[in-house]
Amino acid sequence: MISKLENLKNILKERILVLDGAMGTMIQSYKLSEKDFRGDRLVSHPVDLKGNNDILNITRPEIIREIHSKFLEAGSDIIETNTFSSTIISQADYKCEPFAYEINYEAARNARFAVDKYSTTQKPRFVAGALGPTNKTASLSPDVNDPGYRAVTFDDLVKAYGQAAKGLVDGGADILLVETVFDTLNCKAAIYAINELCAKEGKIIPVMISGTITDLSGRTLSGQTIEAFYISVAHTKNLLSVGINCALGAKQMRPFIEDLSKTAACYVSIYPNAGLPNEMGGYDETPSMMTEVLSDYAGNGFVNIVGGCCGTTPDHINLISSIAKNYKPRVIPSVQPELRLSGLEPLVFNPEMNFVNIGERTNITGSKKFEKLILAGDYDSALSVARQQVEGGAQILDVNMDEGLLDSEKAMQRFLNLLSAEPDIAKLPVMIDSSKFKVIEAGLKCLQGKAI
Repeated sequence: MISKLENLKNILKERILVLDGAMGTMIQSYKLSEKDFRGDRLVSHPVDLKGNNDILNITRPEIIREIHSKFLEAGSDIIETNTFSSTIISQADYKCEPFAYEINYEAARNARFAVDKYSTTQKPRFVAGALGPTNKTASLSPDVNDPGYRAVTFDDLVKAYGQAAKGLVDGGADILLVETVFDTLNCKAAIYAINELCAKEGKIIPVMISGTITDLSGRTLSGQTIEAFYISVAHTKNLLSVGINCALGAKQMRPFIEDLSKTAACYVSIYPNAGLPNEMGGYDETPSMMTEVLSDYAGNGFVNIVGGCCGTTPDHINLISSIAKNYKPRVIPSVQPELRLSGLEPLVFNPEMNFVNIGERTNITGSKKFEKLILAGDYDSALSVARQQVEGGAQILDVNMDEGLLDSEKAMQRFLNLLSAEPDIAKLPVMIDSSKFKVIEAGLKCLQGKAI
């Protein structure tokens, strides 16, 4: 018996699969009240719940199942669970942390109920358990006065994502979808949590990853280019696809999806908004307008999975589904570089490259100046050493904090957190250098890029 991963890969060789559209847009159309969000279960909950769409999985499951059914009737092959904000981190805004596992479990059950009703041998349907980005970022500080501060740690995120992923899998999800990634370090925590879950339960769970480009600069909120983002997550076990969603309309995504299609050694997905938000916060791109653009992408061999994000309805998905069957799916490139690293930007090795320069002045045993600055706690000046290395032509930064008078783990974390706030330095991949594995591990938990 083949695994779900192999089954999906076999289908994706034959045709383009269609994701569903915007759950939030559909929920808004029901014009639900505070009473609806509370249901019978949470009548006495201490804070308002209106706006917490994910709680509807347990208070109004019939609405969520009805929305899933509408997208399935429109032709969706993959249905996303209603769990964009279902981690303990995001649910804290509504004091609903105790319900996080249950929300994910019931969301998967709701999607499973709808999918099983519509799935056939000729057209199998799949449940993608959605893991949203949370409302915190592990790569950036919310405090302008302390760029080294973090409101959430890698370990916090691993715990939150691990609980959510288990709920989704226990509830019947076929796929886990880490979506709308604005900070790749958050995403790497989700990947780690999923890998742990798979290892613990002995399961092969297909993983889809989708980042979001926040503007026409082509970078995520945390500063990575689309290629650097892909390189940072390409190590994911059981990786099915990498793609982009949200933020921009279909038309604005063209250069980024084209770049990703040339780079990714896996399948590629795209599910854009229905255009850019208008002055009222709505979306004006009609199904025909959106489908015209996505047809261009499919015709040029850019995509394997298509769908819709904010503002997209069953009408959008219906037309996308009818058009998708007219195009052959993207073929994964057969030739891949020998080594790919990333900071905010990619560093791709190939046979034509000359020597690669590694800046070692940020190594406490290789620079007396750097050593004195770190021991004095003058991290701002220590960053200037890193900047000089970049300006001098370094392509990789070697960072070492092994010194008997230092708490090396904390020093590594502090320096790398501060470095991450400096785009002109953070664009380079980092080589974490230590004789102690715990120091290396501490450093890796600070970096969104693909490090050495």
